[in-house]
Amino acid sequence: MLNVPEQKRRVMEVQDDLCPVLIGTSGYSYTEWVDSGFYPQGTRAPEMLSLYASSFPIVELNYTWYQMIRAEAISRMIAKAPDSFLFAAKLTRTLTHERDRDWRQELKLYREGIKPLQQQLAAILIQLPPDFDWTRNNRCYLAHLLDGLQGFPLAVEFRHISWARDSVFAELEQRRVTLVTVDAPSLPGLFPCLDIVTNPSLFFVRFHGRNHQGWQSGNMQKKFDYSYSAEELEEWNNRYLSSLRSKATQGVIFFNNHVRAQAPRDAALLREILHQE
Repeated sequence: MLNVPEQKRRVMEVQDDLCPVLIGTSGYSYTEWVDSGFYPQGTRAPEMLSLYASSFPIVELNYTWYQMIRAEAISRMIAKAPDSFLFAAKLTRTLTHERDRDWRQELKLYREGIKPLQQQLAAILIQLPPDFDWTRNNRCYLAHLLDGLQGFPLAVEFRHISWARDSVFAELEQRRVTLVTVDAPSLPGLFPCLDIVTNPSLFFVRFHGRNHQGWQSGNMQKKFDYSYSAEELEEWNNRYLSSLRSKATQGVIFFNNHVRAQAPRDAALLREILHQE
C-alpha cells in the first residue's frame, strides 16, 4: 500500500470491494488551465499546487523529465501540498530519451534530488521512448536503471511493441516493478493496452488520449488534445480497470490529455463513474 495514513485518506480516493484507486493528472502547472476555468482567474504558477491538491490526492510530476530533479526545489514544492498528498515523478530525459551523458552520474544526481519526496512518493516513472525497442543493449541498459534506482517504487512505461512479451513481464514481476498500463491511439508499433499487473502492491495507468492524427503530428499540443467521453471511460473500466483492481492492493491513474484542462475534467469524470458503482 502507498504510504498514506488511514485518517488522512482523501475523499478523492476510490474505494469499494476492489482495491483503492488514486486519480490525478500528469502535471498541474499549466497557464491554459486558468483560461479553461480549472484554476480561478489570476492564479499564478506558485499557487497552483495547493489549489490542485484541493481537488486531487496525487499528481504526476512532468518537470522532472525536462530537468534534473533538485532536493531544494522538491522541498519547496512539498511544502505547498498536504502531508497526505502523493507524487509520482518522471525519470529525467537524460536517462530515458537522450542517454548521451554518464548515466551513472545522472542516476546519482536523481537519487539525491528525489530524497525529500520519498515519504510521499507513489512511484518513479521510467517513461521509455518509442524507438527504445527490445534489443540486448536496451535490455541491459534498462536493467542498469532498475538496479540503480533500487529501493524506490518503480513503474516502467514501454512505447515499443517489442517489449510486450512474457519474459519481460516475468522479469518485472521478479523485481516488483510496475508495468504501466497505457491508453493511447491504436497505432502500429505502439505498446498495447494490457491489464497485466507485475507488482501486486501497485498498478499504474496513464491516459494519453486517442488523437490518432495528433499523436503522429509531432506537436505536443495536438498529441494530447483529446477529451474522453463517459461511454469510453465506462467501457475502459469494464474492460481493463476492474481487472487491474482485482490483482493489486493499490492503484494510481493519471490523465495526460492536458490541453484545455481536459485532464482534470476527465479525471473527475472517471472518479464519478467509479463512485457511482
